[in-house]
Amino acid sequence: MAYHLLRGDHARWMPDGMMQTGTQSEGGRALVVDGVTHRYGSSTAVENINLDIRSGELVALLGPSGCGKTTLLRIIAGFIRQTEGRIILGDEVVDDLGPNRRRIGIVFQNYALFPHLSIAENVAYGPAAQGVSKAEREAETKRLLDLVKLGHLADRLPRQLSGGQQQRVALARALAIKPRILLLDEPFAALDKNLRLDMQIEIKRLQRLSGITTVMVTHDQEEALSMADRVAVLSQGRLEQFASPTDIYDRPESLFVNTFVGSANQLAGQVLSAEAGGAIIRLDAGAELRARTPSSPLVAGQRCTVCLRPEHLEIADDPSGFAAVVEMGLPLGPTVVHEVRGADGAGIKVSEPRRAGTALLATGTPVRVRPLSADLATAYPAA
Repeated sequence: MAYHLLRGDHARWMPDGMMQTGTQSEGGRALVVDGVTHRYGSSTAVENINLDIRSGELVALLGPSGCGKTTLLRIIAGFIRQTEGRIILGDEVVDDLGPNRRRIGIVFQNYALFPHLSIAENVAYGPAAQGVSKAEREAETKRLLDLVKLGHLADRLPRQLSGGQQQRVALARALAIKPRILLLDEPFAALDKNLRLDMQIEIKRLQRLSGITTVMVTHDQEEALSMADRVAVLSQGRLEQFASPTDIYDRPESLFVNTFVGSANQLAGQVLSAEAGGAIIRLDAGAELRARTPSSPLVAGQRCTVCLRPEHLEIADDPSGFAAVVEMGLPLGPTVVHEVRGADGAGIKVSEPRRAGTALLATGTPVRVRPLSADLATAYPAA
């Protein structure tokens, strides 16, 4: 399949201030990570990572600390030369190009603004280094600052701005070089909760306006699920799943993804019967249910772990459910989370809508718990 993304400095500015670069080709591939592995001595940081990122897409690299996501971002940027594999931008293998020749915009966690330069000078710095004429870079700087809604603060120094404003300056500076790809390295980590949400919305808006392909590193699952078109979940240097946020949450391919993204009850059981893609499981807690088996086939008699999210369970007077005893109820605004204990001693969380004025179930109340439907459970081989 041919790559349709244009090389070189073929970027233009649209009349409404939205940037269209030569790397944004309808339906084309903007970035391919092809079998990338990187080792530090005997330690493997990332192992055989394959990603095919479409033009205009926002992809989140999600995982816990030490999973390899920042290493992968630095490989894409050119700060690290990978041990194996290729990085392809557009139709060009860029492994032999340094960071300054890859035309990649980067927003760092600490923003890294020049403290002695005004925000306009910060934004114009990259184009000036590229040899862009003064008139052109001034016009594009003004256009970018207007795009991030900071045109009226062009003469201020970074220390005179709030954290969110500094972040927008960093974003404008990254876009000023007309990059092929925009990389965001934990861009919201230094912001408080309310400002973080505002900036997530703002950056998503700007990414959509500019149409630029973006790769964002984060350890925050809510951030990844709310912002990204697709999410790459990494664990111990390996790619666990690369899919849309809804598929990551609703159809996790591994036990790690199921438990890292969102909350999941882990219930022990034994396979009664199995077929391609599914199995009938007898839970140690006392009920039988059908479960998806995405990671590997299960066989009758095999021990397994069944994952069910709290919101996929309900407390109901139904003999098909399993017996449990209420240990605690936590009212959380419109929902209530019941902590119950199954007959096998497993602690289980059940999240349900809270009806105004309804009393919480008392500690020690016997109940029965069942899945909301037959296709919500996922089973994996027992560790």
